[in-house]
Amino acid sequence: QVHMVESGGGSVQAGGSLRLSCAASGYTLNGNCMGWFRQAPGKEREGVAGINSADITRYADSVKGRFVISRDNAENALYLQMNSLKPEDTAMYYCAAARWCSGIRDPPFSVSEYVIWGQGTQVTVSS
Repeated sequence: QVHMVESGGGSVQAGGSLRLSCAASGYTLNGNCMGWFRQAPGKEREGVAGINSADITRYADSVKGRFVISRDNAENALYLQMNSLKPEDTAMYYCAAARWCSGIRDPPFSVSEYVIWGQGTQVTVSS
């Protein structure tokens, strides 16, 4: 059975940092496109960062230069380093695995392209 478990969320002040982790079981991250998404209350789930099988990354404009997505194939884990956090980053953050992947194309960024989801970890940034 496939499981994705996020951790590392919490409450921080604006300007602070958090590192989210996503541990996968029953599923190999290596060679697959993975993504981080977030959903704030009353808003749609949106793509934050993605990584393809060649470790090419993609970011939402709102987080470029502040967030870094990475994976550790030996640990079968996905990470999201979040720096210079802003109150508008407050949301539930989810890791997910895409239905398709290419090493020469940007990772997919649409919610509909992702088929395996974790339960989420809450990030709250206060001003």
